[in-house]
Amino acid sequence: MPKEMEAISTKMEKAIFHIFPDYCKGCGLCKEKCPNQTLVWSEKLGVYGTPAVKPKDEDSCIACMICEMVCPDCAIYIERLRKKKAVG
Repeated sequence: MPKEMEAISTKMEKAIFHIFPDYCKGCGLCKEKCPNQTLVWSEKLGVYGTPAVKPKDEDSCIACMICEMVCPDCAIYIERLRKKKAVG
C-alpha cells in the first residue's frame, strides 16, 4: 500500500498554505519568487533533510499562487479562501 503524503497546512487571511515536506527538496525557488517575501525556512525537514518552507505570518500572503506554480516538485498547494460578502 502506498504511503499517504501529509501536508502541513497554515490558514492565512486569503488562503490556506499547504506544504508537503515529503516532496520539498528545499531549493528555495518559492521563497525567491514570492512578491511579498512571505515564505521562510521551517523547522520541518523535507525529503533530502533540508528545511521545508512555511509562511512567516498570516497577513503577507496575497494568494497569488506563484510559489505553487514555480515549485518543481509540486510540494506546495495554495487553497484560496472565498471572500465573505457583506450583509446589508
